[in-house]
Amino acid sequence: MRTPLLLLWISVVSLSLCAQTLRVQNGSQQASFSRESLQSLPHQTVTVHDPHTNQDETYSGVPLIELLKQVGAPTGHEVRGKVLSQYVVATGSDGYKAILALAEAEPDFHPGDVIVADTMDGKPLDAKIGPFRLVVSEDRRPARSVRNLVSVELKSDK
Repeated sequence: MRTPLLLLWISVVSLSLCAQTLRVQNGSQQASFSRESLQSLPHQTVTVHDPHTNQDETYSGVPLIELLKQVGAPTGHEVRGKVLSQYVVATGSDGYKAILALAEAEPDFHPGDVIVADTMDGKPLDAKIGPFRLVVSEDRRPARSVRNLVSVELKSDK
């Protein structure tokens, strides 16, 4: 009887640890970020309006392009020509997905902010939306602000 309970406990702990890690991938290049490693990177603050709650929310996090750089994504003046067909698939722990053009994450190309947030209103994200959330500042509705973000993958139309 102890063995099934032990296996169940190990499964629950493993799932909770996986949910605490963000995977960023570009083809065969991959990086993983824990809450602590993300907190050590330079942060940016973005305020967005949530029409569901009719309130402004202030998020702090790492610009998505900075995480993509760590897996060899094109940035700056490299974002032109065929690179403009590259896109990012952001996935939440519940399987929810949103797509952004790579150019939307590049500040040299697009005026909006796209961050991977780890705090809201100065506090760590709660279990309902965190530990990571993709926040897209220029969207009028937060449909692409993926909560419980577990992976970000750069893809290209081939």
